[in-house]
Amino acid sequence: MDSSTRRQRSEQHLLSALGQTPGATRAQLAEATGLSRSAVAETVAGLIAGGRLQELAPAAVPGRRGRRPAVLVPIPPDGVVIGLDLGHSHLAAAVADATGTLLASDRQEANVDREALGALDAAGRMVADLLTRLGIDRADVRGAAVGLPGPVDLSRTVRSRSILGGWVDLDPAREFGDRLGVPVQVGNDADLGALGELRFGAARGHADVLYIKASHGIGAGLILGGRSYRGATGLAGEIGHTQVPGAAEWCRCGNRGCLETVVSVGQVRRQLELVRPGVAGLLTTIPKDPVSTRILREAGRTIGQVVAGLCNALNPGLVLLGGELGASGEPFVSGVRDAVAQYAQPATAAALVIRPASLGLGAELQGAVALALAGA
Repeated sequence: MDSSTRRQRSEQHLLSALGQTPGATRAQLAEATGLSRSAVAETVAGLIAGGRLQELAPAAVPGRRGRRPAVLVPIPPDGVVIGLDLGHSHLAAAVADATGTLLASDRQEANVDREALGALDAAGRMVADLLTRLGIDRADVRGAAVGLPGPVDLSRTVRSRSILGGWVDLDPAREFGDRLGVPVQVGNDADLGALGELRFGAARGHADVLYIKASHGIGAGLILGGRSYRGATGLAGEIGHTQVPGAAEWCRCGNRGCLETVVSVGQVRRQLELVRPGVAGLLTTIPKDPVSTRILREAGRTIGQVVAGLCNALNPGLVLLGGELGASGEPFVSGVRDAVAQYAQPATAAALVIRPASLGLGAELQGAVALALAGA
């Protein structure tokens, strides 16, 4: 094999690895590809010089000293990509350039769980409006990705009749592709939240990360060994259906006592309603009196017990708290920290950083953009 062919194969191997895990360091790429460190360094230098890779400074972590290695992300061809984030009760869309910078975005309420066709049509209209606003032709759209708020297996198929009942028997990638006019990749929203933080946020340069999306549902996105981990069939991270001792309320999954029947945005709102009648808006806007602070802290402690079990099993270095509860402020975050400190093994807890997701409520949308860029 001549040197030119060997270089091309090394480039393809490295870009393929980055497509799965954008935001990797040189050392992580060497481990993922099996290439020597010198081969990775030489290949990376050529790709940067050719405008196919960019090097970014890793995100700083409070309390951690020392210089962290730079991370590498691929630069897709010219044009734009589309990211879509569908929650249980909202949908959001964004158009981003080749660096992942959002050019325009929009968000609206929607009954995503039960009105799949309505949400699909609304998402198509939202994207069309954004492209018109920007003066961008559909021919310049290189790809799209969408996050759904439920179990999505490796075939990108919705597998739960109870959690996303309106989506069963639909092919989300094909349905979105028909409306957007480009190939569409589909993933779970918590997985995309983790990917968003890995590419653009606080997880840059970290190899082992738990991203907890705490909103109308509770889910976890896992980054292990610098790569997204989805399990044998793609359904890893469904922590919202972990059983909570003493809880007995029916869950939409068909079981009783799941975590999200005890702690979710809806449950926390109902508790806050008792002390603040007429509470409305995002939890981030609610004034924190002593009682509401206690409610949010206890919500954090309840989720923190489940997170502690994950930390004992996986030994991450960083836990990021996303979703509306994750963005609600220090009481919730402190509750999670307290529970992890109490229930995780001391050595595991001592090496762990727990903080709100740096991208806030935009992590899942940014993750959809990152996935679209990786596939462009």
